Amino acid sequence: MFDEEVAAVIQSLDAGFPRVEEMTGPEARAAIAARRQPVRNPDVVAKTEDRRIPGPGGELPVRLYFPHHDGDGALPVVVFCHGGGFVFCDLESHDGFCRELSARTESVVISVDYRLAPEHRAPAAAHDAYAALTWAAENARELGGDPDRLLIAGDSAGGNLAASACLLARDAGGPGVAAQVLIYPALDPACDSASYRERGSGYGNTKAAMEWYWRQYLPADGAVEPRYQVEPLAADTFRGLPPAIVVTAGLDPLSDDGRAYAAALARDGVAVTHRHYPGLFHGFLTIMPLQAGQSARDLLWHDLRAAAKRGAP
Repeated sequence: MFDEEVAAVIQSLDAGFPRVEEMTGPEARAAIAARRQPVRNPDVVAKTEDRRIPGPGGELPVRLYFPHHDGDGALPVVVFCHGGGFVFCDLESHDGFCRELSARTESVVISVDYRLAPEHRAPAAAHDAYAALTWAAENARELGGDPDRLLIAGDSAGGNLAASACLLARDAGGPGVAAQVLIYPALDPACDSASYRERGSGYGNTKAAMEWYWRQYLPADGAVEPRYQVEPLAADTFRGLPPAIVVTAGLDPLSDDGRAYAAALARDGVAVTHRHYPGLFHGFLTIMPLQAGQSARDLLWHDLRAAAKRGAP
């Protein structure tokens, strides 16, 4: 079903990934941070810059990545929302990925350090993602970017936030987005699809962990209106949303979340590029040394460059 390299990574995740469902949010955050590896590609971008921008809960930290760029033209701008179950990870956890994203797509990347659960429950993180998207559109030219070539991307929980931000932008009348890039997104708090039932354990990420993440993120009464701010699949319609690039993995409990969203978008006339990797697992794309992840990233960079070239619909 999968090669030796992939099997070894899955075995390592099963054996060594913290049992977050047995921890508090801060304990899980510390356990994940302790596993962090040094960034291996610091020089692939020209520079980075940490800033604080206006957010709905106060100042919102972001990290800007600027690629090596010889031309005079404005660059695409990509807002990136990191994964981490809405509970952990930050600007540092996805630093290497964002550097490669900026370098390989020749884009200004804005990584968002959104508010984390359980201290800040839904829809706080979605509102932070939308605030960053709005700020990016308003400040793109100052950053050397093109506001007409604005994308938003995220992995796992970050994919949820990217999708939610696009729904918020549509209903608020802007900003315009060239593409939403959803990398094995977490979209359905029910955690009861076929992929959850069939691959809920034994492949790194687990159903038990996902249920715990959602318990941390959802308000105590579960009420969020409009519901799509926490569960994008619950939107009444997907018409008017930006084109989507959706990445799913066959060994991922979340696989059906991404598949269902890609299908829902397509049914409502949204252009969708769906890249499915049957023999890969949740998180594979941001494991930088993994050869299968590099091959998939190469294709993702191609898809992002094409989307940025087309610009906002």
